[in-house]
Amino acid sequence: MDQATNLRRIVLEQGTKAKKTKTIAVTSGKGGVGKTSLSANLAIALAQTGASVTLLDADLGLANINIIFGIIPKYNLYHVIKGKKSLRDIVIEIPEGIKIIAGASGFYQLANLETKQRNDFINGFASLDADDYMIIDTGAGVSQNVLSFVVASDEVIVVTTPEPTAITDAYGMIKSIAAQAYDKNVKLIVNRVQSVSEGKRVAQRIINIASQFLNIKVENLGFVFDDSVVPKSVRNQKPFIVSYPKSKASGCVSIIADILANRSGGHPERGSGMSSFFKNLMNFSVNKDDEDDLLDDIEESKEEKE
Repeated sequence: MDQATNLRRIVLEQGTKAKKTKTIAVTSGKGGVGKTSLSANLAIALAQTGASVTLLDADLGLANINIIFGIIPKYNLYHVIKGKKSLRDIVIEIPEGIKIIAGASGFYQLANLETKQRNDFINGFASLDADDYMIIDTGAGVSQNVLSFVVASDEVIVVTTPEPTAITDAYGMIKSIAAQAYDKNVKLIVNRVQSVSEGKRVAQRIINIASQFLNIKVENLGFVFDDSVVPKSVRNQKPFIVSYPKSKASGCVSIIADILANRSGGHPERGSGMSSFFKNLMNFSVNKDDEDDLLDDIEESKEEKE
C-alpha cells in the first residue's frame, strides 16, 4: 500500500510539472511590416536563450517561412491533415536550432475532420509539448483564418511599423482580437523604427487608444531598429540574427526574446500546450461555420419573404 501511494504521488507530481508548450501567434494588421522575418528571427533568438522552439508557418495565403531559411519543404500540414504523413515526417530541424512546420491552405479542413482524424491530428502535435514555445507566423489582416490562430494561441504579438496606415491597421487587428477574446494576452512590437523615442511613442499611442476605446491591455514588448542588414538577409535567405548577430536589429530581437523568456528573473509561464491550441483552433472554426450557416439561413428567409 505504501509503495502504491508513493507511485501515485510521483505520477501526480510529474503531471503537475509536465511542460506545456506556450503558443505565441505573431500577426499584423497589414502586410509588409516584416512580420514573417520577425517571427523567424525571434524563434531563433528564443532558441539561443536555451529554449526549444517550433516555428509554424500559418500564413495560408503566402506561406514563405521556408524562403527566409532557403529551404523547400517536401511535405506540409496538408499531408498530415489528409493522413498521408505523420507530423514527425514533416517537421524540419534546421541548423539554427529550431524546428519548422510548413503550413498549408487546407487548414480550414480541420473543422470537417471526423472525430478519429481530429484526435489523431491533435495527438500528433501533443508530442511537441516537450518544446518550450511554438511561434505561429499568421497571415496579415483580420480574416477569419488569421483570427482563428490568434484566438487559439496563448499569447499574441501584433507587429506594426511607424507608418500611419500600419498603426491604423494594427489597431484594427487589436480591435478584432478584443471582439473575439477580450482577455487575450496581447503584446506589441514596433518594427523599423528610426530611434528609441519613435518606438516608444508609437507603442504608447496604440496602447493608450486600445485601453481607452477597447478596454484591453496591450503590453509594449519592444521595438526593432530599421536596419539595412534585414533586407540583405532576406535576399541571402539567412536570418539576420545568424548572419549579422551584432547588428542593431539582432540586438533588439535578442532583447525581446529575453523578455519573453523572463531571463531577468523567475521562470516563463507555462503555456496551455499543443493539444489545447489545436482543440481551440478547431472549435473556433466549427463555431464560426455554425455562425455563417445561421447568417445564410437568415438571408434565405429574408429573400423568401420578399
